[in-house]
Amino acid sequence: MTQSAGALSGIRVIDCTRVLGGPYCTMILADHGAEVVKVEPPQGDETRDWGPPFRADGEAAYFQGVNRNKRSIGLDLSTDDGKGVLMRLLEGADVIAENFKPGTMEKWGLGYNEVLSRRFPRLVHCRITGFGADGPLGGFPGYDAVIQAMSGMMSVNGSSESGPVRVGTPMVDMGTGLNAVIAILMALLERGQSGRGQFLDLTLYDCAVALLHPQASNWLMSGKAPILTGNAHPNIYPYDAFRTRDKQAFLAIGNNGQWIRFCAAIGADALAGDARFANNAARSQNRATLKPLLEEKLAGFDCDALCETLLRQGVPAGPVNAVPEVFAHPHTQHRGMCASVAGDEWEAPGIAAKLSRTPGSVRRAPPFFGSATREVLAEAGYMPPEIESLIEAGIALTERRRR
Repeated sequence: MTQSAGALSGIRVIDCTRVLGGPYCTMILADHGAEVVKVEPPQGDETRDWGPPFRADGEAAYFQGVNRNKRSIGLDLSTDDGKGVLMRLLEGADVIAENFKPGTMEKWGLGYNEVLSRRFPRLVHCRITGFGADGPLGGFPGYDAVIQAMSGMMSVNGSSESGPVRVGTPMVDMGTGLNAVIAILMALLERGQSGRGQFLDLTLYDCAVALLHPQASNWLMSGKAPILTGNAHPNIYPYDAFRTRDKQAFLAIGNNGQWIRFCAAIGADALAGDARFANNAARSQNRATLKPLLEEKLAGFDCDALCETLLRQGVPAGPVNAVPEVFAHPHTQHRGMCASVAGDEWEAPGIAAKLSRTPGSVRRAPPFFGSATREVLAEAGYMPPEIESLIEAGIALTERRRR
């Protein structure tokens, strides 16, 4: 991908988030040119220890996956001097992102309404929490898997045999991170008109509930609680995983034209003319009958070749690939979806959003803890003796404080 300054060049983000939702958000901003300073507590972002696997230098893959293009400073915000350093960093910032427990910033004397909005009227303050600050669950901590369970997401994932199953990728955390990116960009766009920043309240719970489509809409319209359908779609069929000769293929047939072309491709014209399967509503109602009939036909095909044939004929289909197969696939390579940095033994998924004039770029690998502490403090106007004094006092840190 062509190197560019990025669409967000000139935007400065003070990133006080840790774990996943917040760091995923700020990594996307950094990928597209924002300057992101990751402010870590003395013990560091705990995902640095979330392994195996670990790199040879001890850094966990979990941390490495969502913290590229950032600089790290260690800072003890439990001290008055540490909070003073943070306020100094905010003097040139456009955005602060944090996922402290609700009320923490206010307890520290850094609340948005009382302090930050008055001192930095153009600042966008993005807060990510589990449930928000108020309401019956207000103030409680939130974790992806727990909120998958509480939000109903698990109740629609799995089969009748398995029961409710957690989605394997942390969709609540990452979905919240994506919503946070959108909210920050909207606030920055509006600031261009009003000249004022604002407070952004993002919660894992809200974002999880918002992701419940189409099951939530189905229930709100019909009054019928969604049931577990395994890999199958609740509204469309055949939209499911099917056995072929060598492995599973996923078909996503959404209209009658696709259905007719699919039947012709697998030699099942009789099914295309069967009244039980004449349209989507009929196919969906008779899915238990249709699936074994399709698998009987598909057993004569190799999965990859079949899926390529179907795609060329405008029928959505793809093999159920494992992660190693995904990163070995030539299309993954062609789209730049395996990122690396020259001179560093580091790889991660690439940048999803491709902009034509100002594409994002992977400029630096994830930072070691506190590797930019001196540099960032100097840029904030601290003189070398002041910087060393802060480090000696344990207020600013260049190495993690082990518990």
